[in-house]
Amino acid sequence: MATPDISLAELTRKAAKPDRWDDPLDPNMTDADVDGLMAVEPFVSMDEKAFPSSMPLREILKLDTAIRSYEPGQIVVRRDDYGTSAYLVLSGEVEVVLKPHLDPRLLGRAATGKKKGVIARLAQLWSNNPEPEGWNEASLRVSDKFQNSVNGDQHCVFLQDFPNVISNVTTASLREGQMFGEISALSRMPRTATVVASKSGTRLLEFTWQGLRDLMKYDAALKQQTDANYRKYSLSSFLAKIPLLSHLEVNSADFQTLCTEAQLQTFGDYGWSGEYKKLAADGDPTTRANEPLVVKEGEYCNGIFLVRAGFCRVSQKYGGGDRTLKYIGAGKVFGFEDVVRQRSNPDGDEPSRLTLRAMGYADLIFIPTATLVRFVPAEVLAQALAVTVAESQPPKKLGARLAEAGIHPSTNLMEFVAEQRFFNGTQSMVIDMDLCTRCDDCVRACAATHDGNPRFLRHGPMIDNLMVANACMHCVDPVCMIGCPTGAIHRTSHGGEVVINPASCIGCTICANNCPYDAIRMVEVRTTKGQFWVDEFQRPLLKATKCDLCIEQTSGPACQNACPHAALTRADLSQENSLIELLRRK
Repeated sequence: MATPDISLAELTRKAAKPDRWDDPLDPNMTDADVDGLMAVEPFVSMDEKAFPSSMPLREILKLDTAIRSYEPGQIVVRRDDYGTSAYLVLSGEVEVVLKPHLDPRLLGRAATGKKKGVIARLAQLWSNNPEPEGWNEASLRVSDKFQNSVNGDQHCVFLQDFPNVISNVTTASLREGQMFGEISALSRMPRTATVVASKSGTRLLEFTWQGLRDLMKYDAALKQQTDANYRKYSLSSFLAKIPLLSHLEVNSADFQTLCTEAQLQTFGDYGWSGEYKKLAADGDPTTRANEPLVVKEGEYCNGIFLVRAGFCRVSQKYGGGDRTLKYIGAGKVFGFEDVVRQRSNPDGDEPSRLTLRAMGYADLIFIPTATLVRFVPAEVLAQALAVTVAESQPPKKLGARLAEAGIHPSTNLMEFVAEQRFFNGTQSMVIDMDLCTRCDDCVRACAATHDGNPRFLRHGPMIDNLMVANACMHCVDPVCMIGCPTGAIHRTSHGGEVVINPASCIGCTICANNCPYDAIRMVEVRTTKGQFWVDEFQRPLLKATKCDLCIEQTSGPACQNACPHAALTRADLSQENSLIELLRRK
C-alpha cells in the first residue's frame, strides 16, 4: 500500500516566536513614564553611556519595571514568600513589619496550594490530550494571571483593621527614594519581612530581578546602595538569629557597633552553574581552582564568616590534594575554631586549619576577630565551638557512624554530594538500584500526569547502589532561574517548589543550560491535532519542562507513588542525616 505524500505544511503550524521582553512587566509603561523615572534618584545620577546598546537604561526601565499604586493597609510583600521583584518608593510610605510577625491568616494565606480533587484526578485519566504537549494557539500567549503567579500574589491583600494591627507591632518606615526586597529577589531567598503600604497615594516602582541585576551591573552606585540598604534594614535581624550573638540585645550599643563593623563580601557571581557545567564537560568538575578562595589553610584567618546566601565548601589537605569536610549554606558560620585558638594564644601565629571556598557564588558577612572578642565572652565562644564541632562530620567520623549502623559505602559520601553539588537539592529523586527492576512504572506515571511527556530521566550519577536521577531537585539556590528573560521559571508562593509557567516560556533554553543537574528538558510543542508548531523560519517552537513535584496532585509525586518496589524516594540531600537514612535502608 502506497504511503500518501504529506507536505510540510500539513505537519506543522506557524506562529510568531516569542522573544526577550515580549512580556514587559507593565505593558502600559510609556516613554513619558520613563522620562519621569529618569528625573529621580537613583536613575538621574546614572550614566546612560555606561549601558551597552543591547541593554540601554531606558529600555530596562520601560520593560523591566512597573509603577504600582497602593492604598493604606494593602500588602506589598509577605514574609516567607519567595519573591522575584524589588521595589523603590516613588511617593508615599510603606511599613516593614519587624516584630512580632503578623498572624499568617491576616496576610491572606491559604493552608496549602490548590490541589486536584478526586473527581479531577479521575477525569485526568481520560481527558489528557492524546498528542504529547498539545497546545492551541491561545495557550502559546502569556496569560493575564501570569505576573501575579510569579510574584506569589494571586490577588491584592489588605490588612483588616490596619491602624489597630500596625499599632501593635514594631515597624520601620520606608519613604521616597528607599528600596526594599532586593536581597530576596537577587538571592532567590524567602522574604524576611512583610511590607505594607501605610499612606494614601503610595506609588512604588517594581523591578524584575533581571532588570535590577542589569542596573546594578552597569551602575556601581546602585550596588553600593543595595548593600547599604541590607546593612540598615536586614543585617541586624540576620545577626540576631546567630546563636553566637544571641546574648546581645538587638537594640544595645554593643550589637549596633558589631553590625557597623561587620563587612559584606561577595565571592563569585550568580552564574556559577555555567562555569560548573563547563568544567564537567572538560572532565574536571572537582577542581578547586575555579571556586573562589575565601580562606586558605595555613594562612591567618582573622575573623569569622557567616553565609548570607549561596554555598561554601570546607576542605582540608589530604595526601596530595584535599578532601571535603562539609558544605555550608545560609546561616552557617566558618572560623569559630580559629578565633578560639587565637584568643587562647594571642601572641602566637595561629593559621587556619581549614580551607573555605565559595561554590560558585556566596554572599558572606565577615566579623573581625578584634570585634568578636570585644562583644562575645570566652565561654560563649567555647560553647559555640562545641556546637560547631558536633555538627561537623569529617569523612572519617562519618565512616565510623556508618560502620556502627552496619553500612559500608565504597565511595566517600560527603565528597560525592559535594562534587556533584547535590547539597543544593531539597527534593532529589534517589533510586535504590538494588530494588529497582527497571519496569519504568515511575516514568509512565509521570507522563500520564504531564501531557504525555515524562518530566525526568531515570538516569544519573551513582554512589554504590544509589542513583540520583536527572529530575528537578527543587534547590535551595535554584540557579536555573538565573537569566530567564520572562521570569517563566519561578517558585510557588506556598511550598517554594520551582515550577515553570509554560505560557510565558519562550523556549530560549537558558534555564536548561543553567541547570547543573540536567533536569530540564526542551520539548517541541504540537497542536492538539499533532502538528508541530513552528516559527516564521520553520523552526520548531520549544518549551521548557521539568518536574513540578505534582503540586496539583493531592497524593504527591506520581513517580514515587507508582513505584511497586519502594525503590524511589525524594530526599533532602542538603541534610547529611537524609543520606545516612537512605544508606541504612539498603
